[in-house]
Amino acid sequence: MRPVNELTNTKNLGWKDLQEWSGKASNKIEILPADPQKAKDALYQTQVTTDSALGAVVYKTGGILVDDGWIRILGSGNARLDRTLPEWNKGKSFKEFGEKPGFLLVADDALGGFFILNGGALGTDLGKMYYLSPDNLQYEALDISYSEFLLFCFNNDLNKFYEGSRWEKWRDEVSKLNGDKVFNFYPFLWTEEGQDINKTVRKIIPVEEQYGFNIDIRKQMGL
Repeated sequence: MRPVNELTNTKNLGWKDLQEWSGKASNKIEILPADPQKAKDALYQTQVTTDSALGAVVYKTGGILVDDGWIRILGSGNARLDRTLPEWNKGKSFKEFGEKPGFLLVADDALGGFFILNGGALGTDLGKMYYLSPDNLQYEALDISYSEFLLFCFNNDLNKFYEGSRWEKWRDEVSKLNGDKVFNFYPFLWTEEGQDINKTVRKIIPVEEQYGFNIDIRKQMGL
């Protein structure tokens, strides 16, 4: 594994881009401050340089909240998003730090959907993003890179992307939601009965529980 000084001895192009993009964002963006030691640890465990957008997010931010926390982009952790990107992926996309992951969970949303960077496990389109959607439990190819995903979060019409998945007064509830929690819906969003989100019952559960549930249900359904 490359030491931190090699990963940070760069022109920091990723951070310069991130600052520019966030400054021009049309959506509400909050960059959470990083703890310097945790940032070093997370960058070392992730093994990416700060010239990359992913390295910049991991090293320079505690995470990024989009649309009052509807989307949570993982960095090196913060009290409001108390998960680092490498620690969150350990045991899911790899067993030990330093292994080449087949995918990376890089962000998730309040619905219990997960944004994934493909390392080869999801298809031949390496470096492209996927969305594990809570309304069908399928890995949906987004056909964008991680950098383009950040720009999507910062500027795209999220109401359109999440059409039918935002309930009345969702922002009031989501803005109070901790970054380690998600809303769990019943009937499940992937059932016919759960198609109208305003008629579902929702409760707050740990994001770890929701991810494990999604993966288990996919296996049971033969997906």
